[in-house]
Amino acid sequence: MATAAIRDRLPAAWALVRGQHPEADAMLALRAPDGAELSVIVEAKQLVEPRSVPSTQERLGALAAGRPGSIGLVAARYLPSSTRERLAAAGLSYADATGNLLVRADSPALLLADRGADRDPWRTPGRPRGTLNGEPAAKIVRTLADIDGPWRVRDLVRTASVSTGSVYRVVEFLEAEGLAVRDDSGLITVPDWAALLRRWSKDYQFLQTNTVTRWIAPRGLPALLDRVRSAEPGDYALTGSIAASAWQSYAPARSAMVYVSDPERTAEAWGVRATQTGANVLLVRPAYDVVFERTVTALDGLRLAAPTQVAVDLMTGPGRAPAEAEELLDWMGRNADAWR
Repeated sequence: MATAAIRDRLPAAWALVRGQHPEADAMLALRAPDGAELSVIVEAKQLVEPRSVPSTQERLGALAAGRPGSIGLVAARYLPSSTRERLAAAGLSYADATGNLLVRADSPALLLADRGADRDPWRTPGRPRGTLNGEPAAKIVRTLADIDGPWRVRDLVRTASVSTGSVYRVVEFLEAEGLAVRDDSGLITVPDWAALLRRWSKDYQFLQTNTVTRWIAPRGLPALLDRVRSAEPGDYALTGSIAASAWQSYAPARSAMVYVSDPERTAEAWGVRATQTGANVLLVRPAYDVVFERTVTALDGLRLAAPTQVAVDLMTGPGRAPAEAEELLDWMGRNADAWR
């Protein structure tokens, strides 16, 4: 499978020759037009989970070290996007039977990349697929990201206000994704909160998960924010660019993204007008009330969603929002003690 995928995508002047390696599943030799040769050490697996990538990297790295000018490649029937990302970050190449492919080397210089399926076509129909969809997952992820661990299951149940079963299901999924670790005593830790937020953003998407209504602030955003400050508190939490500017300024905000319990009532109180085009205010009825958890008061009295929520909302927000998310994550990484 890997051999055919690479051969079909090699430049015409390159050659591929199959070989053998005493400790690997397969060995490929890729020969450049000038005679330079790249050895590809292949490890074939039925299933590769993100948590197994470090051990795979160590194993293939050791084999490659004994053969200068070689790279490691993982071949599988199907590699989900989270696994592909981990393999690429670990410096490994990969190929699966659906056409997902990455082969890269510095000498001889080579880059082959292709996109296959985003879902496992061989998954048994009706078999549940792990995700971070739903309110329990949102509460658990926010708790794990907002508050530094380690955690016991019972403490996570209490703090996140979810069932024990939900905690076990989500933690097992995070373990499989390499995003959470349980030690022998059962303590749960999250080694990389930013990676956890990135994974959650794939299932929790700001514009798709919530109910978004569009409005115009006729006097502009500064006047709107002044009105918000002077209005009755209400149930709201600013997110997006304006909220992010409290921690890491990126560029002047072009729109306001605000979680509110009642968009129509809030619009009347704040003096914004409904529109289908040219909106500069998004009033969003949240799918889950967790967006109102651990809010922050800043920017002269405005209520902001927690930095973790703001970052995830920006990751899948409109326009330049994803770039703003990266700036905010960078600040959060440098100032974890200020918000965790």
